[in-house]
Amino acid sequence: MKPFFLSISLCLLMLSCSTPKENDLIYFKNLENQINGTMPQGNDYNIVVMPEDELIITINAEKPEAVAKYNLPLNNPASKGVTETTGQPRLQTYIVDKQGNISMPVIGTLHVKGMTTEQIAAMIQDKVAEEVRDPFVKVESVGYYVNVMGEVKNPQRLRVTSKRFSILDALAHAGDLTEFGRRDNVMVIREVEGEKTFQRMNLMDNSIFASPYFYLQQNDVVYVQTNDIKAENSKYNQNNGYKISVISTIVSAVSVIASLVIALTVK
Repeated sequence: MKPFFLSISLCLLMLSCSTPKENDLIYFKNLENQINGTMPQGNDYNIVVMPEDELIITINAEKPEAVAKYNLPLNNPASKGVTETTGQPRLQTYIVDKQGNISMPVIGTLHVKGMTTEQIAAMIQDKVAEEVRDPFVKVESVGYYVNVMGEVKNPQRLRVTSKRFSILDALAHAGDLTEFGRRDNVMVIREVEGEKTFQRMNLMDNSIFASPYFYLQQNDVVYVQTNDIKAENSKYNQNNGYKISVISTIVSAVSVIASLVIALTVK
């Protein structure tokens, strides 16, 4: 009987530690039988400037001295969030304040919240053109951050410098989902007009390419939910740990009582 019970115990242990089925790990399952095709497309995507963003703004013209007063002087400041300097002079940056404004030499305060870098450049160019002939304005974003959490191999806070950064890019930077991550339930948390919004994304369905949450924005949080298998395994391990602790306590108590009984009997 002992080998029989041992076999049953091993089978139960293997079932409790089972991993997801292969089909649960496939992305875009509705494409697996297609050879060629097109993806659904969403609306045009543009990153807009938000409070706490960092911008580099340069203004040039045929005669550089004519626009010198509009530019910040060269300096050697550290970038936002970085304490070390490079030792190489560069243009200072503008930090968008909580009201969505920046303050520029000569031009003064500009409200830039919700605008693209191209729109900001056009607005500044129009103002400079009132005094300077054919100015050229370039506005660049230094970067923004997104957070990737949950069932990914390397949860982290990512600094994004590209104009287009999708949920797939974020997951790739985080080492992809673990085998315990739910591919049908990846949440994107986003702040819109001061309120937290969220969208559940199904990575097994190619319709996510048309979602306004497919491309990430400043301070987005990508959270990958744990699947039922890991959750059940966690409960199983906790229960087993508690049971083992109780059994160990009982065995220790019985051992002490037995020792006392034996000692008294011997006497």
